[in-house]
Amino acid sequence: MSRRLIIAVDGPSASGKGTLAKRLAAHFRLPHLDTGLLYRAVGWRVLRTGQAPADVAARLTAADLDDPALRGDQAGQEASKVGAIPEVRANLLKFQKEFSSQSSGAVLDGRDIGTVICPDAPVKLFVTASPEARAERRYRELRAHGVDTIKPRVLAEMAERDRRDSERAAAPLRAAPDAWLLDTSDMDADAAFAAAVAFIERKGFRAAGP
Repeated sequence: MSRRLIIAVDGPSASGKGTLAKRLAAHFRLPHLDTGLLYRAVGWRVLRTGQAPADVAARLTAADLDDPALRGDQAGQEASKVGAIPEVRANLLKFQKEFSSQSSGAVLDGRDIGTVICPDAPVKLFVTASPEARAERRYRELRAHGVDTIKPRVLAEMAERDRRDSERAAAPLRAAPDAWLLDTSDMDADAAFAAAVAFIERKGFRAAGP
């Protein structure tokens, strides 16, 4: 393969982008970075310690991404808050740029990969789904983890996070002009994966052999 395969996967929460990105990374044998974990780690530490978000972001390391608490809903809400701070985004930019510059290629998922982190990526996906489908997925996930909640609350919290992410001044959530839109409202994970692989193969990339 003459071109490095960089796959930029963007989209709102519970759209299926994280699951898809991990499966694409395994299929094409590429390193994967869930960039949302960076913001979750910053937000979670700020919540626990009261430190300045920009200072936390400046000192973040890969080891900070291993905390299981980062997968929780509270960490997600805090991530959306600190993600609106330009200084936080600037301090995390170098981490993400370095990851994407690996000679092997890479898969990154988040909210500004195709627009800010990897604007020259040869493959850009914007994964979305209806608010109702996303809220249903998030509700099931929370209930599976023992979180006592109701669907209207999940939908309201998701709508608020979408508003923050799309209206922030620093790298708002939006599809890159050349991104391929993948609506997973009526797709399961296997169907979304198959559609994405077919699109990437049409771009001229194939998975490495065994």
